[in-house]
Amino acid sequence: MLVPLVIIVVFSFGYRDELGKFVPGASFANYLRFINGPYLLCLWRSLSLSFSTTLFCLVLGFPVAMWMAFALPKERQNFFMVLLTIPLSISFLLRLYAWITILRPTGLATFLLQSVGVSNPPSLLYNQGAVLLGMVYNYLPYMILPLYAALEKLDRRFIEAGYDLGATPWRTFFQVVVPLSLRGIVAGVILVFIPSLGDYVTPDLLGGAKYMYIGSLIQNQYLSVRDWAFGSAVSTVLLIIVSAGVWFYIKYGERTTVSHS
Repeated sequence: MLVPLVIIVVFSFGYRDELGKFVPGASFANYLRFINGPYLLCLWRSLSLSFSTTLFCLVLGFPVAMWMAFALPKERQNFFMVLLTIPLSISFLLRLYAWITILRPTGLATFLLQSVGVSNPPSLLYNQGAVLLGMVYNYLPYMILPLYAALEKLDRRFIEAGYDLGATPWRTFFQVVVPLSLRGIVAGVILVFIPSLGDYVTPDLLGGAKYMYIGSLIQNQYLSVRDWAFGSAVSTVLLIIVSAGVWFYIKYGERTTVSHS
């Protein structure tokens, strides 16, 4: 695992010569180029998309996880777990092309809008809304699974105690259920935020490559521009951000979840 990371870091200090070949070096020029150029907008756009994806997955995934853990008998929980993980066995690209078929102007979504009286339905494909929809669809199971694992182990007597002490359902949810399932929440956030931050396939296919994200920038530098030095510098910046998030979870997240437990 370390050797490829070391290679990327070493490449980030080099440069590309006039013939497009990589030349080793010891310069921070690629990092300065990233900071001073328009590329920070790509990073901000990716962070915003990842944050939105994580938030939507959490808001949608928590009720599903609670329903599976609290409302279903054990044998039906296992059945729905299988249903939840089946889409993960299908090709990532195939699922995205399925959404393209649904969202295109002649697709099912447009047909349904027209059938309910919308004469001129808006464009549903190749925009940021379609990108967010595809991201949430692809990463939602990674949020539900750790949430379900945390909620399934939750002692129901704590919830009953909250009701006995006069707490409303909402107060019991925020002051009992959420703190006791914090470990699952943090794990789900990391499992969704980190891969969505570097995703470039979903924005390219569902967004029509109209907007440049950090993953698209890295892919473009390696495969199109052939500037491996700058691509490595951008990859290193992304690696630092991800590592900082993981370090923060290890240092503070585990301590918080243990104290709540």
